[in-house]
Amino acid sequence: MEEQIFQQRTDLSALNEAVMSIRNEIKKIIVGQDEMVKLIITALLADGHVLIEGVPGVAKTLTAKLVAKSVNAGFSRIQFTPDLMPSDVLGTPVFNPKEAIFEFKKGPVFSNIVLVDEINRAPAKTQSALLEVMEERQATVDGRTYPMSAPFMVLATQNPVEQEGTYRLPEAQLDRFLFKIVVPYPSETEEGTILSQFHNMGNTVPLDMIKPALQAQQIIALRQQIKTQIIEERLLHFIAKLIHQTRNHKSIYLGASPRASLAVMNASKALAAMQGRDFVTPEDILGVVPSVLRHRIILSPDKEMEGVTEDDVIKQIIQSMDVPR
Repeated sequence: MEEQIFQQRTDLSALNEAVMSIRNEIKKIIVGQDEMVKLIITALLADGHVLIEGVPGVAKTLTAKLVAKSVNAGFSRIQFTPDLMPSDVLGTPVFNPKEAIFEFKKGPVFSNIVLVDEINRAPAKTQSALLEVMEERQATVDGRTYPMSAPFMVLATQNPVEQEGTYRLPEAQLDRFLFKIVVPYPSETEEGTILSQFHNMGNTVPLDMIKPALQAQQIIALRQQIKTQIIEERLLHFIAKLIHQTRNHKSIYLGASPRASLAVMNASKALAAMQGRDFVTPEDILGVVPSVLRHRIILSPDKEMEGVTEDDVIKQIIQSMDVPR
């Protein structure tokens, strides 16, 4: 009887093989940053967008490009600047003199994996061009709607230190990112390894060392497979309770939305699958909660003045709760 039940379980061998292949390809270039790589792959499988925050030079853009290169799908990069217009992102109608009609010339956002570098450098008008694209996987230009090709994912980077020439991302746009990943400096040992590795590379171009490990159609199939992951009712209640706590916490001015609940559920399903399991555990949920919530809550002004961070408050909430076992 037990054997029969086991045979009905989801086969995750193809998914695990794909994840290991992507990780191995990225490790050819990137030293450390395992958490960032793990979360980007989780978001890719959970059909979510990622915001990567860190000071210049910690391999944010390089890692995003390596992930895109390890997937055999369309890739485009948009460098956000203060003078960037929405048409530079979405595209624009161009007059065709032969046909005497306007034809829509698609912008760089029409791809599978889109890297938006220094997203906080563009003004609100250009930021808003991404809102519909990220949530509804379509763009409306001149009254016509153009769907994005699946799979579609936005990887955005931003610098938290530099304030000159930057624009704060609106809450509505932040809420559309599945994860906000904070990238730390490497340790002294890792930095030594980075120097040795790049010295030994010589004239080799890092991106040329990466081979595609996953096809676009495989991603679509794996995403469908992940949606069928088993998650117990008690864990769904735990997610709901955790998100509800953010709306009633004395340190939080604005709590997380129901979109955050769905993000935690979908991301924990993907993380469980990456661990080789077809069911979600409390550890999977706790593994994604900080990255799902840190950009979705706004601290009260007095806590900000005290130097309390979003991660500190999220940790307090988790510690105050009974984690199901």
